[in-house]
Amino acid sequence: MKCCDLNQASNRIGIDLGGTKIEGVLLDSAGDIKRRERLPTPQEDYPGILDAISALIALLTDDKHLPIGIGTPGSVSPLSPVMRNSNSTCLNGKHLLGDLEQHLDRAVRLANDANCFALSEASDGAGKDSPVVFGVILGTGVGGGIVVDGKLIQGPSGVSGEWGHNTMPEVEDLKRGRECFCGRLDCVETWISGPGLAKTYATHSRKTLSALEIAALDVSGESMARQVLDGYFEQLAGALAGVINILDPDTIVLGGGVSNIERLYQEVHSRLGKYVFSDHVGTRIVKAQHGDSSGVRGAAWLWP
Repeated sequence: MKCCDLNQASNRIGIDLGGTKIEGVLLDSAGDIKRRERLPTPQEDYPGILDAISALIALLTDDKHLPIGIGTPGSVSPLSPVMRNSNSTCLNGKHLLGDLEQHLDRAVRLANDANCFALSEASDGAGKDSPVVFGVILGTGVGGGIVVDGKLIQGPSGVSGEWGHNTMPEVEDLKRGRECFCGRLDCVETWISGPGLAKTYATHSRKTLSALEIAALDVSGESMARQVLDGYFEQLAGALAGVINILDPDTIVLGGGVSNIERLYQEVHSRLGKYVFSDHVGTRIVKAQHGDSSGVRGAAWLWP
């Protein structure tokens, strides 16, 4: 396995391994994307994924010595070098890091995709210059990552930031009993993910719409959408207050599809005071600066 000479390399490669696509960027030391490429993710084909990542890197650059960071669904188990908790199930139980390093013949760094998102926004995004940043992905699932003084915190169990699998706190009008894929009931993810919001709306209206479609109806004046979103903002405020009570971050950065609901930011912040154990809430809640590119940028920033 060849090593990367970081003193010589101002560029670095970031890869975002998603369920439907694999995205790669060539990032320079100033944080500018010099090149971007995408390939479809081979479905339930582990060897095919290794080959696709190799092909994507070859499209980005012919430099064999640049450092490579990869954001993945799931994470590496602290008990063994294999992957766990990935919704791309063919990765689970596989020694992805070792296999990639052997396949690519160079050093690789891996991190959970939500951790990569947080690192990107803390490095040169909406959380730049904040000592403590909590990065949140509000999408198909609910992920989170913690960055302190520019360093990603992963913890001895490898689950730092996994607030989506805490139990949803008591808030107004919460009808409990939602099952989570993890086997528990009423995880935060079951309520404030995009599908969680859609399920709440469907329960009230018997219509199946996406989170952004619900937000559009709210803007157009539909009372049901307004009622459901008001309840969602209350739920999100209660869930984020639990993070603030423990971590008290300077900035919470939101990404993922639900983060594009513009009314969210003022509404959630105005409700935090009910749940935060303080007479003042100093935490900023802001939208991700780099949008969908945050994950792949953060993968590149896994190298110093």
